Amino acid sequence: MADRQRVVVTGGSSGIGLATAKAFAARGADVGLIARDAEKLAAAAAEVEAVRASAEQRVAHAPADVADFDAFSSAMDALGYAGGGAPEVLVQAAGIFLPGRFEDLPLSLFRDHLDIDVMGVIHGSKLVAPTMMARGSGHIVNVASVAGFLGIYGYTAYSTAKFAVMGFSEALRQEMKPYGVQVHVVCPPDVDTPGLALEKSLRTPETDAVAGNIKPIPAEKVGEAIVRGVTKGEYAIIPDFLSATYYRLKGAWPELFYSITDGDVKKARAAAR
Repeated sequence: MADRQRVVVTGGSSGIGLATAKAFAARGADVGLIARDAEKLAAAAAEVEAVRASAEQRVAHAPADVADFDAFSSAMDALGYAGGGAPEVLVQAAGIFLPGRFEDLPLSLFRDHLDIDVMGVIHGSKLVAPTMMARGSGHIVNVASVAGFLGIYGYTAYSTAKFAVMGFSEALRQEMKPYGVQVHVVCPPDVDTPGLALEKSLRTPETDAVAGNIKPIPAEKVGEAIVRGVTKGEYAIIPDFLSATYYRLKGAWPELFYSITDGDVKKARAAAR
């Protein structure tokens, strides 16, 4: 086992997390999965086992809510990282996403996004960073979103959380780099996952007008991009061309980006009237 890369993936029961776990397993890694739903998690582990490169590879799973630090810590213990151990790679893909107009969203939804999408990432990083720093290697992969660098109509709760993940990851990258630990942040667009249909049903016309310019991509494409980005040591992992273009456009010319999105919102509101 010592010769095989060890990877832990949160949110591993579906979507990006499961696709990433499969991508690492297909390349010979030992994989541990964490998610809240024990039944779905067991089924996901079976899927990961089915694509292993070798029967010797270990696939394990432990249910936990990443928003609960003690539960997250216990899950890591159950996966074989007791006493502060850490895998070579931690991929933090657990998260929630419910859009809507700011005035319609309850405050509790903002808290849920912060607890799961942000504190979950901080919890995982806190659990593995000391060991990674001590041994001088490791990868912490935080899944953010295009909505982590583009504030989009209808995404006030989600963008709040994902902008926080982006800021945390950038600061953590600077602290970890001197120790040989690499931090990566992943910014996918809409991803064809089980939750996308629900999300789309809750979107406003203005949200569709802005976000609809970037087409959904398969979760497998994101998983492959994560494996490739970890291998190449990329900080910002953006798995599609259009999202990468927006990332650079907003950084270089934010006024143009605001002009484009404001125009999309204006057209959508006019069409609704």
